[in-house]
Amino acid sequence: MTDNLVTEFIVPARLGEQRLDRVLAELLDGYSRSQIQSWIKAGDITLNGRPVKPREKVREGDRLELDVTLPEQGDWVAEAIELDVLFEDDHLLVINKPAGLVVHPAPGHQTGTLVNAVLAHHSEARTLPRAGIVHRLDKDTSGVMVVAKSLIAHASLVAQLQSRDMGREYVAVVQGEMTGGGEVDAPIGRDPRHRTRMAVVPDGKPAVTHYRIAERFAGFTQVDCQLESGRTHQIRVHLSHIGYPLIGDPVYGGRARLPKGASAELLETLHQFRRQALHARWLHLVHPQTGEALEFEAPLPEDLEVLLQALRAHTVARQ
Repeated sequence: MTDNLVTEFIVPARLGEQRLDRVLAELLDGYSRSQIQSWIKAGDITLNGRPVKPREKVREGDRLELDVTLPEQGDWVAEAIELDVLFEDDHLLVINKPAGLVVHPAPGHQTGTLVNAVLAHHSEARTLPRAGIVHRLDKDTSGVMVVAKSLIAHASLVAQLQSRDMGREYVAVVQGEMTGGGEVDAPIGRDPRHRTRMAVVPDGKPAVTHYRIAERFAGFTQVDCQLESGRTHQIRVHLSHIGYPLIGDPVYGGRARLPKGASAELLETLHQFRRQALHARWLHLVHPQTGEALEFEAPLPEDLEVLLQALRAHTVARQ
């Protein structure tokens, strides 16, 4: 199955004075270079209304028009999975992802994922790279996510992620009492001892996490985190690296640190909290068509609210 698409891009300043094929490789991230070359050679892509060659340079403000046939990008199956939609228009779908929902199909999770849900919600997504998914949240991390519904939106969101213009803030609850906020600037890569895990390693990719204290508890701390990069498991790895692992993290949390004098209610709450205490609360981006600055916020889920209430009650009892 294929879908015909007619759309246009205005060349942004960051891509001016570059070859057309290189510009399109960035704007159409997720499509192969051979596919892009075939569209150019077939005359399906024009520059300011005229045919163009792959090596021709483009300038800021040039108009690229596409009249192309988009192939399906995967053999995923649409599934009627309910989505908590925070915002939607022709270009963007912003959702509040629940904990437990896998974002993208993978071995062991071919169905029941966010991609399957998106395809049922917006069937044209099957022609977009990764069905419009431009960033991920871990399975057991909840919170706000944006999905592209158009090729223009996909290109814009990918560029905003790469240029760090897309702002993201997370709520994390960690073991240990922090004395102040700070920054973790430490490269992340595959853990050489456990290949299914990530770790701070000398040859990893650059990663920076900023954190500030939101609330202190007896034996625990709630922190707000902002990312300069988007490495796999970044917040979980970075906070564990500095000695403050997330509550409930099955991979990076280590042995649970039970606070002195904890009530039966707190111990039960900690025992029942079976995921990392991490929630993507806030997302800032620029609308790909209008240029309007948009902000979205996902309220804390019930399980995290219950955890925080239990920690507050324990802290008051210890005073």
